[in-house]
Order: sequence, then C-alpha cells, then structure tokens
Amino acid sequence: MNRYFIHFQYDGTNYHGWQIQPNGITVQEELQRALSTVLRQHIEVVGAGRTDTGVHARHMVAHFDLNDLLEPSQLVYKLNRLLPRDITVYKVEPVSDDMHARFSATSRTYHYYICARKDAFSRQYAWQIHWQLDFDKMNEAAQMLIGEKDFASFCKVGSDVKTTMCNLTHARWVKDLPPTPFSDDGDYWHFEITANRFLRNMVRAVVGTLIEVGRGRMTLRQFQDVIDTKSRSAAGESVPACGLFLEKIEY
Repeated sequence: MNRYFIHFQYDGTNYHGWQIQPNGITVQEELQRALSTVLRQHIEVVGAGRTDTGVHARHMVAHFDLNDLLEPSQLVYKLNRLLPRDITVYKVEPVSDDMHARFSATSRTYHYYICARKDAFSRQYAWQIHWQLDFDKMNEAAQMLIGEKDFASFCKVGSDVKTTMCNLTHARWVKDLPPTPFSDDGDYWHFEITANRFLRNMVRAVVGTLIEVGRGRMTLRQFQDVIDTKSRSAAGESVPACGLFLEKIEY
C-alpha cells in the first residue's frame, strides 16, 4: 500500500466546512469524488484537520492510500480539471506509511482578516467592522496567549476533545497593504496565530475576545482572567467565518 499527501487550497464560501456531513456539500466530499473518478476506485482522504462552514484554506493537507504507484504531476492536472473552481490542488507527493495528515503535523497557522470599512471586494474574505481598535493593546493581550496553556475558554461548548491544552507559539496583529488603490492604508489588518493544535472554533473565539480588548470593553487583566477561568462564557463572541484562513501546515 502506498500513501500520498495531497496539498490543496479552497475558498470555503460555498461549503459546509471540510468534513463530510449529511446536510450540505463539503470540501472533503468534492475531493474524494474527484480522486475516485480519476483513479477509478473508491478513495477516502484523511484531512489535517477540519474547517467550519465558510472558512477558507490557503494550505490544507490530506492523505490517501493506494495499491498502485501513480504519477503525481498527472494526478494534479487531472484533479484540477475535475474539481470545482474554488478548490485547487497544487501538489501530490508520496510519503512513508507512518506519515499521517493530521497526527504528523507539528504546527498549524491561521490568519484572520478584518477590514475597517465597507468594501465590496473583501466582503467574502474579511470581517468588515466599524469600530476604532487599539491594535497595540490587542497585541499586548495576544502575547498572553503564548505558551502551553489550557484554552478551554476559547473552545466551542460540547466539543468532543480529550484535552483543551494547546502549545501556542505565535500570535500578533499585522497591518496589511490595501488591496485596491481606492483603499486607505489603515483599513486592513490580519491576526496571525500558530499552535501545535487548535480546538473547535478556537481562533474565532480568540479574535472575538481580542476585539473586546481593542474596543476598550475589556482590560488586559480581564483578558488574563478569561484565560484562567477556562469557561467559554467568559470569552468574547466568535467572529464571522468569512475572515478565517488556514494558512499553513508544517510537518
């Protein structure tokens, strides 16, 4: 049996997340359908994680097993002819049998994008807000997240996980260049966050709580209390899915 990693990206706007489910079309379903068609046998893929409805991925990884050897570049070409335009495969590579798309990953990076104005071109890929935010204060709060901690306060209630411990290595807000010449420099920002693993809804809950700090509705001490309390009700609201991108997975 030969194992392959498939590297791809997708616009999550039209999908009910990554994982196959009965109530809507998913990225996993589309990828498995295309692979099964090209390889002329039923193929199941295992993803590096799962993204929720409307969340995007610039770099997602999945693995699948196949008895036969294949030509990776030809498979990439054929898959991209079959897949919808909002899913793109850019690499297929053979890996050792003990490599696992999910469990072998050492880190994952997400970006969350916000736009401080109404913008017709970013509405599907950034959360449009209308408040003045203190990004220096938000970055101070973000540093409190660094380290191996219990992130239960930022985990969706009812999630089926054995532990809410995560090792977070990077968290900061970064100012972006405007996407069009008609935009102002100060209107676009994104939040970068890297950890060994993420809990369900974690990034969106973290961003929502940092926004509370930026709006002056939560002090740095209160933000620390949110982490220490380990209660989802103590944290801020989850922000919309449209601004969230799975940016990179490391092995």
